[in-house]
Amino acid sequence: MSRMPLPPSPPPSLSSKAPTLPFSPKKTPPMPVYKDLHFNHDLSATKKLQAGVDLVARLVGVTLGPKGRNVVLANKYGPPKIVNDGETVLKEVELEDPLENLGVKLVRQAGARTNDIAGDGCTTSIILAQGLIAEGMKVLAAGMNPVQIARGIGRTADALVSELKLMSREIEDHEIAHVAAVSAGNDYAVGNMISDAFKRVGREGMVRIENGRSTVNSLEVVEGMQFERGYLSPFFVTNHANMSAEYTDCKILLVDKIISDPRELLRVCFSAVKEDFPLLIIAEDVEEEALSTLTRNKLSGMIKVAAIKAPSFGEQKTQCLEDIAIITGGTVVRDDMGYTLEEAGKEFLGSASKVIVKKDSTLIVTDGSTLHAVEKRVAQIKGQVENSKERYQKKILGERIARLSGAIAIIQVGAQTVIELKDKKLRIEDALNATMAAIEEGVVVGGGCSLLRLSQKIDMIKESLDNLEQKIGADIFKHALSYPSTLIANNAGMSGKFVIEKVLANDNASYGYNAANGCYEDLMASGILDPSKVVRCCIEHSAVVAKSFLTSDVVIVEAQESKPIRVRPPMPPRNLIPPMPASGKLYLHLHHHIERCIFSSISFFSIWCLPWSDAFSFRYSSVAFTLLFGATTNVRGMNNFVGKSVKI
Repeated sequence: MSRMPLPPSPPPSLSSKAPTLPFSPKKTPPMPVYKDLHFNHDLSATKKLQAGVDLVARLVGVTLGPKGRNVVLANKYGPPKIVNDGETVLKEVELEDPLENLGVKLVRQAGARTNDIAGDGCTTSIILAQGLIAEGMKVLAAGMNPVQIARGIGRTADALVSELKLMSREIEDHEIAHVAAVSAGNDYAVGNMISDAFKRVGREGMVRIENGRSTVNSLEVVEGMQFERGYLSPFFVTNHANMSAEYTDCKILLVDKIISDPRELLRVCFSAVKEDFPLLIIAEDVEEEALSTLTRNKLSGMIKVAAIKAPSFGEQKTQCLEDIAIITGGTVVRDDMGYTLEEAGKEFLGSASKVIVKKDSTLIVTDGSTLHAVEKRVAQIKGQVENSKERYQKKILGERIARLSGAIAIIQVGAQTVIELKDKKLRIEDALNATMAAIEEGVVVGGGCSLLRLSQKIDMIKESLDNLEQKIGADIFKHALSYPSTLIANNAGMSGKFVIEKVLANDNASYGYNAANGCYEDLMASGILDPSKVVRCCIEHSAVVAKSFLTSDVVIVEAQESKPIRVRPPMPPRNLIPPMPASGKLYLHLHHHIERCIFSSISFFSIWCLPWSDAFSFRYSSVAFTLLFGATTNVRGMNNFVGKSVKI
């Protein structure tokens, strides 16, 4: 290991016109930041990284499967969290050792990326990545070429994804409850509620999760529309916890052109300020001058406003604006219709009971007053679908129908305590994300069985690889695919190795171990299903992390500062002789012992003044002894006393 200082950054250049102070202090140059370089000649660096990977896999692994355990997370500013969600646990991991912590951050990418795309499968991605790294480290220790090993892992992952698509099938309506329940930890109450939500809003509809006000979960369906367009400036945010702009009883201005001059918005903005209603502006674009005017007035509290771009482009953008106008009851401001933005007043505005604008999406909830107009619009678009021959055009029209007819289901989560609420909300979010992934790409058999069946395809995949080391990379993937099933069985109290042998001995692709009831059965028929999208993301992202790990040869981390050793200062000796006083000056040593000595002198005098007839009685003799002992002690203390010198 060697240490290398980074060069200090140059000071910022000052303008020649900037005034300078005559006595301005000189700026001290920044201290150099040192780095520790760890070379991987003997695999020592990657072994430290692997230690962090193993630790985080063991930590999140306890939550995997229907018999997975909970994890208690300390909370500095509130009650502790009790969670069963690997993604939440993963965010809390921070190790002291910099190399091990780097391994945690590296493998965290697999879980975080899978959760971002598929909404579930974070724990499985971590376990699969840990398996690939562990098996890969074994062959690297034998002297294999890491580049060829990584190439074999990558090509095997691509082939496994192709095989997975052949195994998956479209989900049936009655299977939605099973997928949601499995992802929620076999909670069929949650699964049935999510299934009911999709039945009421359709597969293209939207389901949201909110905190409820009661102790039980409830389902509410409202009319609304959602599209992928976010706010043009983060200064429009009103809810900083969710980074969203949220308004109730909002008015909507629809403009089919670019807004560049802020004066064009004066009339409608004055109406919003005067009548105190929130305003959402949907336009082709809002340029800098107009946008800055809106943000300044919003930040100053003058107006409640947000601005977004219109969805889609070209002719499709115009049609989407018309769809929004239909559902909100507004009118699109268009030059070809003779409408100008300067003349647009309140009569052009649409209405929404609630608007939620996030960074990349917008949700408009209506009160249902325009339902008849929406139905006519949907029927018109369906007629265009029947007359259209182009596949792409049919897809676009289908998306418009889904946005118009898609109602919004709101699941309100109820609980007795805040801790229970957070845990239930995380489970319901996982279940909802898994259900949406299953609707998008279909389902495969669950319980880790699909990964085991894919491992049987490895021998066929190896035939397409170039050399021996790439085939060894395929074998690494084969062994790693059994890690999730092994852990699910171990968490259920079974031997993972025994369970895998028994499952693979059966030729039925749906045959597997149901950890919920401890039985070997047809998992597909029992409703143990996994979304194909989740399994695909687990394979792809774990392979990417493993390839990066195995081909790393140098690790650079910040140098750890050595902690100073605290040493107590030496105590002064007790029997110090005070210095001699200077000539012509008198020094007195004052202390509280002087008072005791005065008291002791009085005590001596009192003893001698006692009547001799009573001096030998018990009472007077004890008093005399006490006073005599105290006087003797204080006189001796004065001899050794070192006090404070006072000059007089």
